[in-house]
Amino acid sequence: MSESAVSHPLIAPSVVRSDLDRVIEQAVSHLLALQYDEGYWWGELESNVTITSEHLFLTHILGVADKQEWTKIAAYLRERQREDGTWAIWYNGNGDLSTTIEAYLALKMAGVSPDEPEMTRARAFILAQGGVEKARVFTKIWLALLGEWDWHKTPMMPPELILLPRWFPVNIYSFGCWARGTVVPMTVIQSLRPVFPLPRWAHIDELFISGVKRANRSLPKKASRWAKAFAFADRMLKVYDRLPLKPFRKRAIQAAERWILERQEEDGSWGGIQPPWVYSLIALHAIGYKMDHPVLQKGLAGFYGEKGFAIEDEGTFRLQSCLSPVWDAALAMLALEDAGLPADHPALVKAGEWLLDEQIFTDGDWQVRCKGRPGGWAFEFANDIYPDTDDSAVVMIALMGAKLPARRKEQAFDRGLEWLLAMQSRGGGWGAFDRNSTRTLLRKIPFADFGEMIDPPSVDVTAHIVELLGKLGYRKGFRPLDRALCYLKGEQEEDGAWFGRWGVNLTYGIGCVLPALAAVGEEMDAPYVRRAVDWLIAHQNEDSGWGERIEGYADPKWRGRGPSTASQTAWALLGLIAAGAVEQPVTRRGIDYLIRTQQEDGGWDEQYFTGTGFPMDFMINYHLYRDVFPLMALGRYRRALQIE
Repeated sequence: MSESAVSHPLIAPSVVRSDLDRVIEQAVSHLLALQYDEGYWWGELESNVTITSEHLFLTHILGVADKQEWTKIAAYLRERQREDGTWAIWYNGNGDLSTTIEAYLALKMAGVSPDEPEMTRARAFILAQGGVEKARVFTKIWLALLGEWDWHKTPMMPPELILLPRWFPVNIYSFGCWARGTVVPMTVIQSLRPVFPLPRWAHIDELFISGVKRANRSLPKKASRWAKAFAFADRMLKVYDRLPLKPFRKRAIQAAERWILERQEEDGSWGGIQPPWVYSLIALHAIGYKMDHPVLQKGLAGFYGEKGFAIEDEGTFRLQSCLSPVWDAALAMLALEDAGLPADHPALVKAGEWLLDEQIFTDGDWQVRCKGRPGGWAFEFANDIYPDTDDSAVVMIALMGAKLPARRKEQAFDRGLEWLLAMQSRGGGWGAFDRNSTRTLLRKIPFADFGEMIDPPSVDVTAHIVELLGKLGYRKGFRPLDRALCYLKGEQEEDGAWFGRWGVNLTYGIGCVLPALAAVGEEMDAPYVRRAVDWLIAHQNEDSGWGERIEGYADPKWRGRGPSTASQTAWALLGLIAAGAVEQPVTRRGIDYLIRTQQEDGGWDEQYFTGTGFPMDFMINYHLYRDVFPLMALGRYRRALQIE
């Protein structure tokens, strides 16, 4: 590293071209080495320990517990426990009550003595936070399955919900796809209320503040009018549930069973994500399916294997909540294209061919509210029922830079664009999986104390689709684009930032929107664009990078603030470069930050979680973000310098 590449954080360095070329070359080599033989890239999708704890619970419930696997799960949980005895939802976050309860129970089930120091510290935290009584609903449902909570003291979701017509104000298709895939099997589980009791030594009586018998099992009270209405409805549903005659119950369970069976994916999963998957297995098992049934066998096997969700080494076992090969492959292609790889480079051609094979032409739930023909891409290896608009847009942008058979590429783009345009929501934006999924009252149901229940349009997804339209040559005057631009302008916040739904947070939003505006030929000196640029300038850290803590989603004092990370710095730079701020000191300092923080292997280090599943509730560390986004930013910076 030359001395000129290291500078005082407040002084704009003069980026040395040789250093820039070398860093890009090393990053390209590193990324190429990570490509799989089939053509895709696939980094770990790291979340929190509840996913692995619940896998241990699942194997107990299904009667397939493996002692060696449990021992490795316990080792993983101990490895991830913080010094204060807690487990957090994201790296360097605060201890989380429900996450800590689930990890504590998993360790106890695996044979760890409650008298061990790490268990004592975890128990002290749990009790200080109000004990099991204060846990979130989903944790209490797991505890009810294991005999540690009263089923009747969980929110009621009757299976008759599946019989409600689509025009009814609340029906299963009112929920976002991930919530829908969870709610349907959950209604079966809650109606049957199965219990798979633990041995006496594994009970967690010690986690109740006032003892098990005197525990406060009332549902949390919400203040809004809709929340009170739903709480009343919950009480009425429980009265109905106690009636000896429920004329529609059997029919509803059968309908839910068919719905579940029809949605199992090729890899054995449901929805390509952990929650619908595990609850579907439990629901079918509760109905009476045995473990030798092909559906359950396929479902369990999907966690394991070469493309499974499990990661196992000599000492530990952990589970991913989801897999991201399509997303990772598209982002890696974009990074390599930005770095200057030619369209006929073997890595790009192989990846492009693999992505073309992943295009989905089968029907899915999205068709309930969209009459377009299928043609999108999903996030995972197998999730044909739920393609998403974000992946589809980014995949198509990536495919533009690869030399592929012209006719096949044209056909893929025709169907992909047709599907995307059909999925545009009423307000001009795009949700990720569903069209017009905006029934906000669902956020008030007693069941909804964790995550998001709907899939409304978001700025970042919409921006990627706008960017695609721009790269395809569309400009103002094309009605879908005009509507989308109107949506983006309307969503800009007072200080110039845009909310990042699927990435943390405002830096991600701006880093998506500004390249999209540039792609459609927007005037980049427009006042609203300059406000976003000014926001980026004002939030650069003293070390010349950018970073935002996840807490900024909820706490104004953390808005746009946090330790610098490679991916968030890259997002800021992508925005600045798109806005034409190539030679500004703020941009040169950001480029210098990426140059001097590159590791010897050509990648970057990033322990902080910069990906979002549900803001605050479920956060993600995409292990490939640290490598692809910095390379994108460096490559676009070098290209901008060459143009100028």
